[in-house]
Order: sequence, then C-alpha cells, then structure tokens
Amino acid sequence: MAVTLYSTPSCSYCRLAKDWLRQRNVRFEEYNVAADPRRAEEMVRKSGQMGVPVLDVNGRIILGFNTAEMERALK
Repeated sequence: MAVTLYSTPSCSYCRLAKDWLRQRNVRFEEYNVAADPRRAEEMVRKSGQMGVPVLDVNGRIILGFNTAEMERALK
C-alpha cells in the first residue's frame, strides 16, 4: 500500500495525521510542501487544493485530517 502525506511543519492537522498513521503502524512517505515546490505542485495537481494535509492512499486523495476517509482508504 502506498501512502503519501503532503504537509507543512507548522500544520497542526498534519501532525495529527502523522500521529494517527503511526499509531496504526501505517508506513507513509511525507513531503514538506513548504520546502519542496515540485511536491507542492504535485499535491495541487492531485487534489486541486493548496491546503494541507493531503493524503494519497493508493491514488485515493483525502483532504484534511479526515479519519473516517482514512480508515476507508486503508482497508
């Protein structure tokens, strides 16, 4: 399963998403879109959004810290 988290260091919901994933032993790749313009463009292209967090779970895009959607996508 491929899980990608687009985040920024100052985003509290990004920290919640990372903690949530770690508590469930979900491995994920994290990209800091504040420091990496290429990943920021990729995130906007995938989600149509500038806000973080954005999760990509096997191509399923989840906007924000939405635990119900995260649970469904990870099944």
